[in-house]
Amino acid sequence: MTIAVLGIDLAKHVFQLHAIDAHGRAVVSKRVSRAKLAEAVVQLAPRLVAMEACCGGHHWARRFRELGLEVRLIHARFVRPFVKSAKNDARDAEAICEAASRPSMRFVPIKSQEQQDIQALHRAREQLVRWRTASINQARGLLAEYGIVLPQGAWRFRRAAVGALDDPSSRLTALAAELFRDLLEQVRVLEGRIATLDHRIVQICRASDVCRRLAALPGVGPIVATALVAGVGDARQFRCGRDLAAWIGLVPRQHSSGGRSKLLGIGAGGNRYLRKQLIQGARAVLPRLGGKDDGRSRWLKAVLERRGPNRAVVALANKTARVAWVLMARGEAYRAA
Repeated sequence: MTIAVLGIDLAKHVFQLHAIDAHGRAVVSKRVSRAKLAEAVVQLAPRLVAMEACCGGHHWARRFRELGLEVRLIHARFVRPFVKSAKNDARDAEAICEAASRPSMRFVPIKSQEQQDIQALHRAREQLVRWRTASINQARGLLAEYGIVLPQGAWRFRRAAVGALDDPSSRLTALAAELFRDLLEQVRVLEGRIATLDHRIVQICRASDVCRRLAALPGVGPIVATALVAGVGDARQFRCGRDLAAWIGLVPRQHSSGGRSKLLGIGAGGNRYLRKQLIQGARAVLPRLGGKDDGRSRWLKAVLERRGPNRAVVALANKTARVAWVLMARGEAYRAA
């Protein structure tokens, strides 16, 4: 029995296998436990192993590659249209096989262990930043009930909160003062943990030649550079910089029909974390335009005057992504205009 495609519906403990032959006929449909998954796949010896790019997908893809098998990961959004009738594990595995058999299907690149390490650092840092923001907003909201209004922003809040708590005219009770000092200490602890992760990200950036070349771009620092390396990996998988910018989600959505093109704003698809970091980096460039007269600055000033600050920021982030593709795919160094 020759198996052309083996679809695996991933889970935590029990995995559903569905195999088809070269003619598309189902030849295997069974469930295996996590401990026996690798052994079962080796015994079936498929030409291609297909899985959804979900939790654990990159781990199993690396495992099966080490066993000498060809592996393809598919975005779950592209698998869903092939699910027949009601959803269950068997139909999901069958849909994965059907999607992987399509000649025009797009696949997700398999991440290396190093990419996942960097991405885990970014995810942990992002969660800590959320907790810090939530703690600051909670403290500001509670203090406003006592008539103490503090400014937004982490460093502004930290500077103003200490003086407000020590001010006798604030009329805070001992219980309230103790509570708010505990909240302020919680913010300090979170900022210390964020600073530790920032230091590790900077070390990774300095040790990587690709990250150092990316960090030379305006609006790109260690965080954006390492996020690009972790999210993109091998940039040569994209045909050009425009494809990379579209994958991140920095291009307009289309609603075209009947030969008429209608472009909308950018959507919520793509790599949201990378898009957010590139846009924040682009926002940091705008205040520093000043009297710059290079080609890039003149272009940005024209877009800013013609389309406004928000569209200018997205346009600059799009251009940064395209230049980043050149630096990553061709190994070139950034040359300012």
